[in-house]
Amino acid sequence: MNKAEKVAFVIQKLEELYPTIPIPLDHKDPYTLLIAVLLSAQSTDVRVNKITPLLFAKADNPTDMVKLSVEEIRAIIKPVGLSPMKSKGIHGLSEILLEKHNGEVPKSFEALEALPAVGHKTASVVMAQAFGVPAFPVDTHIHRLMYRWGFSNGKSVTQTERDAKRLFPKEKWNDLHLQIIWYGREYCPARGWDTKKDIITQTVGRMSVLKKHNFNLQ
Repeated sequence: MNKAEKVAFVIQKLEELYPTIPIPLDHKDPYTLLIAVLLSAQSTDVRVNKITPLLFAKADNPTDMVKLSVEEIRAIIKPVGLSPMKSKGIHGLSEILLEKHNGEVPKSFEALEALPAVGHKTASVVMAQAFGVPAFPVDTHIHRLMYRWGFSNGKSVTQTERDAKRLFPKEKWNDLHLQIIWYGREYCPARGWDTKKDIITQTVGRMSVLKKHNFNLQ
């Protein structure tokens, strides 16, 4: 298989496995998605989905959020980790949304990345999932799988994002980034990896990875 054939196989297999693609973080609009994605940094979606209902019951919009103190926000979100930074970011970005964006989440990478505690990955998720703008947010699952599949060298998430955008058709970016996340969790995790079930890595995987993890090489 050449690189193009491997890419086509991955796209086909992911579409077979995930014809409908659930969004991992619970939300109801761009603002609640932005907050949920911010909270998910170095945490798990499961943990975030347990905390956001508690936070959004008190404030699910910038107007109500700025009425809470940073300390009140921090007390609610503490279980997700990094609460000092995240609580300041949530309060600060809510203020900026009210002051500069009429309380709305902006629809540009530049404006999103200018918000407190919002990096490129968070902005990419919001642009893709809230506004349908093609983006390829790279999380730990995508970074791991792109390396295991021989599609990127694994040296940085920035390089992985560049490689993903170069290899995959732009119109499929938003679906693929979610499909790869789900596949990574289900078939190709960092720990507890059952290589027998991982048909994609078995078929297209980097040779050094296949040998290291004792894939059935024929």
